[in-house]
Amino acid sequence: MKDMLVQVEPLIPSLRRYARALMRDRTTADDLVQDCLERAVSRWHQRRDGSVRAWLFTILHNLAVTQFRQAATRGRHMPIDDAGERELASAAAQEHRLIYQDVLNKLARLPEEQRAVLLLVAVEDFSYADAAKLLDVPVGTVMSRLSRARERLQQELEGAAPGNVVELRSMK
Repeated sequence: MKDMLVQVEPLIPSLRRYARALMRDRTTADDLVQDCLERAVSRWHQRRDGSVRAWLFTILHNLAVTQFRQAATRGRHMPIDDAGERELASAAAQEHRLIYQDVLNKLARLPEEQRAVLLLVAVEDFSYADAAKLLDVPVGTVMSRLSRARERLQQELEGAAPGNVVELRSMK
């Protein structure tokens, strides 16, 4: 237990910063970090060898995606008596929300090792060398995973299937 605290406690500020950037609400972000830490403590025995930081960031990210999906289906609760005209009227944000949700969903579909590298380098602004140290892999592996993650995410966003795409011809 003490070993876990020594490894996790220094990571909490980074987790909070990332959660706040994702959630754009301090209270919700703090709740998300708390959920992440609870999940990490309860599943510490399931942790694989490797970076505790990457593992925690993956847990945090997956919890955030789950919250985004739930919020999209559930909507915001407000008693009708408390709602004024300002709360009921809003600019259409469906397209931006759909694009944002689509990017998060496609990011979640990346293999874990690619997603972790992409989040560390692109979101947390780690250098390739620092990410390699955190993940305990060579710098070249970080670079190739990042390249594959960016390429696959770009393909997903453009609607192309990852890997080799074969065009089908109709036969008459």
